[in-house]
Amino acid sequence: MLKDIFGQAWEAMLYNRRRTTITMVGMAWGIATVVLLLAYGAGFTRAIEAIFSQWGTNIIGVFPGRTSEQAGGDKAGVQVRLTQEDIDRIVAAVPGINHISPMAFKDVTVQNDLHSYTWTVNGTRAVFQDIWKLDTDSGRFFNATEEQQRAHVCVIGSEAKTKLFSGQWAIGQTIRLNGVHFIIVGVLTPKMQEGEDSDRNRQIYIPFSTMSDLTDTKYLGGLWFNYQGNYQLIEQNVRATLASAHHFRPSDHNAIYVANLLTQLHQFSILSMALQILLAFVGTLTLGIAGIGLMNIMLVAVQQRTREIGIEKALGAQRKHILTQFLSEAMVITGVGGFCGVGLAYLISVLVGRIPFYSEIALHAQDADIQLIISPISVVVATIILVLTGLVSGMIPAIRAANLDPIEALRYE
Repeated sequence: MLKDIFGQAWEAMLYNRRRTTITMVGMAWGIATVVLLLAYGAGFTRAIEAIFSQWGTNIIGVFPGRTSEQAGGDKAGVQVRLTQEDIDRIVAAVPGINHISPMAFKDVTVQNDLHSYTWTVNGTRAVFQDIWKLDTDSGRFFNATEEQQRAHVCVIGSEAKTKLFSGQWAIGQTIRLNGVHFIIVGVLTPKMQEGEDSDRNRQIYIPFSTMSDLTDTKYLGGLWFNYQGNYQLIEQNVRATLASAHHFRPSDHNAIYVANLLTQLHQFSILSMALQILLAFVGTLTLGIAGIGLMNIMLVAVQQRTREIGIEKALGAQRKHILTQFLSEAMVITGVGGFCGVGLAYLISVLVGRIPFYSEIALHAQDADIQLIISPISVVVATIILVLTGLVSGMIPAIRAANLDPIEALRYE
């Protein structure tokens, strides 16, 4: 029975090739739009994640501030000063921390025999490489032994290497930091950098113990750590621990500044989700327009085949048979158009390739550009929208055909 019904639907489509083709093109364009918009939304989300993942997402930085609330007998406006004892407090009181490092930084004169610049030098522990994902392009990062020995070794950024040594080999060369000699043991892989003014790839890293040769390290410029667990709970525990030690309220966010990358990523994720919902809605509206075209075509088909419907009913065809016949014709058009539309979307995604996004404003940021990669989830969502559109668009003409009075239909000219 179904074979005969679909056979009739196929014959009717072949009889009106031009009309059927135009309708299929509309459906194909609609479904391609849905799939591509969903792919763009997913690509935008991946681009945001790539920007954050270059540093690692499960990391938190803590920096000293000034209190803005009274706590006990202490007035507001007290400067909070972090020390290495705070690192021990955090490790003892906050579970889930993997690596933690103090940080001291200072802008100093960086020189070799030919060049002189003023760049930022960071004093950290060796584990800072794991915390901030500082991969080396050549050489290595300094190790814990060199930190204990207060070794005068350093790791330089990729741009610092280019400016100091051009194309020459930098490992083993000596540079002067405020007149103090340091041996280069590693050159870092370039990070994403927003314009020439950013010094992200010009910074230099030395052991924290050696940093005391350049500046006073009694009070920390900040500290960084990576962790496992709930990012909000970790931040709360850190604030509570330092608040107890430095006599400020945990709710006083000006006393210490906490840079929680997962909090920022979560905020961007909400925006990305809203964008994907908006794009899916726009795509659905586009497909809905194609569905209206399908509905109009099917209504015309019902009108043109009114006499045929009357004959079928006179020969014993039931209401459900007529309903299935026209609904199947609409679904065949929808299915073929949808299949072609998904294929068109894949073709466009391959031809378009990478869409410049962050790389337009940042260097070394090709990984953060948008890729129109069509996921199976996008195809499934688009297919569901397509089926619903086809059912709604085909159901109204099919119901109208099924409700025709056979006597009136046979009189129709």
